[in-house]
Amino acid sequence: MMKYTKYILIVIAISTLVTSCKLGPDYKRPEIVTAEKFRFSASDDSLQNIEWWTMFNDSELDTLVKYALDSSLDVLTMASRVEQARYTVGYTKADALPNFGVQGGINRGNYSGFVLPSESSSFSAGVNMAWEIDFWGKYKSLNEAAKADLLATEYGMRELQIALITEVVTEYFQILDYKARLKVAEKTLKTRNEYLDIIQQRFDVGYAPEIDLNQAQMQVAIAQTAIPVYKRMLAKTENALSILIGKNPGPIIANKDLKDIEIPEEIPNGLPSELLERRPDILQSEMMLASQNAKISAAIAMRFPAISLTGFLGGASNDLTQLNATGLAWNVGANFLGPLFNFNKNKRRVQIEREKTEQAIYAYRKTILQAFREVEDALVDISSYKDEIKSRENHFKAADNAQNLSKQRYDKGVTSYLEVLESQRQAFESELNLYQAKQLYLNSYIKLYKAIGGGWISKEEEKAAE
Repeated sequence: MMKYTKYILIVIAISTLVTSCKLGPDYKRPEIVTAEKFRFSASDDSLQNIEWWTMFNDSELDTLVKYALDSSLDVLTMASRVEQARYTVGYTKADALPNFGVQGGINRGNYSGFVLPSESSSFSAGVNMAWEIDFWGKYKSLNEAAKADLLATEYGMRELQIALITEVVTEYFQILDYKARLKVAEKTLKTRNEYLDIIQQRFDVGYAPEIDLNQAQMQVAIAQTAIPVYKRMLAKTENALSILIGKNPGPIIANKDLKDIEIPEEIPNGLPSELLERRPDILQSEMMLASQNAKISAAIAMRFPAISLTGFLGGASNDLTQLNATGLAWNVGANFLGPLFNFNKNKRRVQIEREKTEQAIYAYRKTILQAFREVEDALVDISSYKDEIKSRENHFKAADNAQNLSKQRYDKGVTSYLEVLESQRQAFESELNLYQAKQLYLNSYIKLYKAIGGGWISKEEEKAAE
């Protein structure tokens, strides 16, 4: 028995040594040509690893973001997918290891491969083993693919977190924007009602024509119409943000005025080459490429014969009561199974995986190009909206002053009411447009941080990276 056991151990040792073989191409990152700097870059500083949403210095926004990271159903779903991918790695790894099981059987008859002279019974019980030796590296390649899929899922989790933060901050600023526009509409309505009262009094005593009264009534109605519009849009945005962070639809605490949100004087955007190591969607795309590349090796290995070892160790007897008394029963065997002629099916499998890998390369490069575009777009947004806000502020100041002057001129009978109407319209629209431009200006910073891959999600994450 010891002699056969030694042979078994030798076979297992040799099999273990040869499992390191692998067919197919090793993964290499595709070469990507990047620009030396971004076209609208204001700085070549390194990217800052910070909780970037805190740069707006808004405690209510900070609370919303942290709540969303903990409670968003999308984040919780993605976290479950990460765990699933982690279990898949262990599941795939087990395929390359021996499979042990228990085996038992009871048989009676006069046939056991050939006809016996009389009927007999047989009983057996023991442990069996089956092991497909990974001679060609099939399971090794599949395990590499599973590990790459796990990393891709983890990067996908980070991408989702950054996208979630971006959407939360964007919706929050949209709420502040609608609240600001609602205040403008309410203030305008109050002013126009006051002026309508004056014109009504003048009309009653014959100092103002009816057309002026009608025009004033129209202006009041326009301001009244804007109020429910902004209330409706505000409520819907609050509901959307509530669902986004994992709450029931309802109001959102946002008491800060949009014009009081702090904007950083300078924002680092880094270098184009840094995106390849920073953006989670690029890293995710690369890991998906690495996973697909490993599947080529697995497909190649399936074109070669599979070698399996089998074994049994236990007891066997023709008498159930003597099962433990007849001595140890064992056997060791090897199986050889390989394709002979399958109309090029295995060859086509390899070709399919190669084409999938080629597609993954194109997807990886497209992801990088899209990342470069998003950074450039965000940089030009910051630059252009900054200039636009200056011109809109000048527009509003001039329109507001013109509105006051027109009222004075009309009161003194120097001009017609049409001038007052036009100046009121300009003042109302210019103030609304100013708030919208400020909101879009803030959003351009959000888009930039998302485009460059964001900062660390938490201080613990930053400390771990350091």
